[in-house]
Amino acid sequence: MVSEQATPSTSVQSLARGLAVISCFDAEHVSMTLSEVAARTELSRATARRFLLTLQELGYVRSNGKHFELTSKVLQLGYAYLSSATLPQLMEPVLEDLSAKVHESASASVLDGNEIVYVARVHTRSIMRVGISVGTRFPAVNTSMGRVLLAFGSEELREEVLAGGFESRTGLGIKTVAALRKELEKIRTQGYAVVDQELEIGLRSVAVPIFNADNDVVAAMNVSMSVHPAGEQDAHEAAQAVLPQLLQAADQVRQALISTR
Repeated sequence: MVSEQATPSTSVQSLARGLAVISCFDAEHVSMTLSEVAARTELSRATARRFLLTLQELGYVRSNGKHFELTSKVLQLGYAYLSSATLPQLMEPVLEDLSAKVHESASASVLDGNEIVYVARVHTRSIMRVGISVGTRFPAVNTSMGRVLLAFGSEELREEVLAGGFESRTGLGIKTVAALRKELEKIRTQGYAVVDQELEIGLRSVAVPIFNADNDVVAAMNVSMSVHPAGEQDAHEAAQAVLPQLLQAADQVRQALISTR
């Protein structure tokens, strides 16, 4: 069966715009005015208003008259994917076991453009000011899982993301494209990524890739750790303490993917 691919003549522009309106809401833009939505989606105010009112009528958006925000009904869109996706289902028990062994939060994500999207997570405690749950997105370049996915993913996508440039969210760590490119090469060589307080102050993490039966990277898995004030361990020492269990967990998922092929 030949799959159909949308072309300018077959794609539904209104659907694309409606999804763009939904996608423009995130952890940093939970509630927005009409003008803010129009700016983030690059739509006119009139067009953005029509889509927001339509989404409100369908129950995906609510408004207090000035600000708009998503409702929990949007989760149905994500659950439809999760309920049919093998990967998150395979990962959840593995992450639970990993988190119990290392006594830290464990997560898994996939790459979507220049962002990572969390597809599974087990947390032991709140160590971030910004909440993380399934569906949360972060810039790939600022995260350990994102760097693993970029390092082991296609060169075309990697160069596309690097060409877009990036900013250090905290002012710490890697700040230039040249330094990031060198770091990605290092990650490919050593097989894991360590990010120390580059996503948020007080948070460090180590991530490894998850490969399928064809040896393609399909996801990343990480362990997140808080930075202790005493500073008895640096980031790489902390990473080494959990890396064996993390690598074992990633291999478990890979073996499960092979067996379900």
